[in-house]
Amino acid sequence: MNYRLIIRGLVLVAVLVAVGYLLGGTLDNDWIDIHVRDRGLAGELLFVAAGGLLISAGLSRQVVAFLGGYAFSVMEGTLLGLLATVMGCILTFYYARLFCSSYVSRRYSGRIRKVVNFIRENTFSMTLLFRLLPIGSNFIVNLAAGVSNVRGVPFFTGSALGYIPQTLVFALIGSGTSVEQHWQVAAAIAMFVASAMLGIYLYRNYRHGKTPGENIDREFGVNRKAAKQ
Repeated sequence: MNYRLIIRGLVLVAVLVAVGYLLGGTLDNDWIDIHVRDRGLAGELLFVAAGGLLISAGLSRQVVAFLGGYAFSVMEGTLLGLLATVMGCILTFYYARLFCSSYVSRRYSGRIRKVVNFIRENTFSMTLLFRLLPIGSNFIVNLAAGVSNVRGVPFFTGSALGYIPQTLVFALIGSGTSVEQHWQVAAAIAMFVASAMLGIYLYRNYRHGKTPGENIDREFGVNRKAAKQ
């Protein structure tokens, strides 16, 4: 198996750890510190609303989860990060479906066709599987589902469950950097690698012969002939 995808994920982890210590050390007037941290319900609602809108526009869900952990506790940051990510998923899905279906289909035609073919049948389970992988654009997947005939409820439910592992991992990293608990960062890195390996294992064994792209199969060491069966 090629481990470059996991390595790229670990690079993202390293960048966010560095940003977290910077936020806690030198950027005391950061927006999160001023408007979200220690602001009670108003800060929580603002975080979910802003995070959801930014994710719907293409911001990485891992960044929002990290900021959730930084601003709140691990569990609260995980929950609020998950709510923001699901909200962003829903917003992108319905925006694409209601307002820009033809434009999105033209611009991303090849990528959308592959994603839709992967999740159209068994939408809940295949979406869950896709979200567990340590790769892929959350934004493109949401657009693809929105412009297709993929049903919303199983797509959103599968997405929400699939988001949980990485949301927890990155919230744990954010919380660890905010309170300088280095063991949390180390535990999160180990959890990230474990969740990535689990996602790859499930993809290789339970994808029902489908593939969202030959490049993914190459990265995961999947026989492309078997994937097309």
